[in-house]
Amino acid sequence: MDTNRLRAVMVLHGDTGTRLAAALGISRTALSMKMTGKSQFTQREIWKIKERYGLSAEDIDRIFFASRVS
Repeated sequence: MDTNRLRAVMVLHGDTGTRLAAALGISRTALSMKMTGKSQFTQREIWKIKERYGLSAEDIDRIFFASRVS
C-alpha cells in the first residue's frame, strides 16, 4: 500500500479522510487503520475509491499493490 500516493490523490480532489471514510461507509478510525496497513481495504472499497477519483487500473495497482509499504 502506497499511503502517500492515496493521500496525494485525495488532496488533488480536495478530499479529506473524514469524507472518504463516509463515502466508503466506514469510520475515520477504520480508514486510518487501512491506510497504515493495520487492516486491508476490501475490493468493494477499492472499487469505490477508483470511481470516486476516476483512477485507472494502473493507478490502483500503484496505490494498493505497491511493493513499498508505508
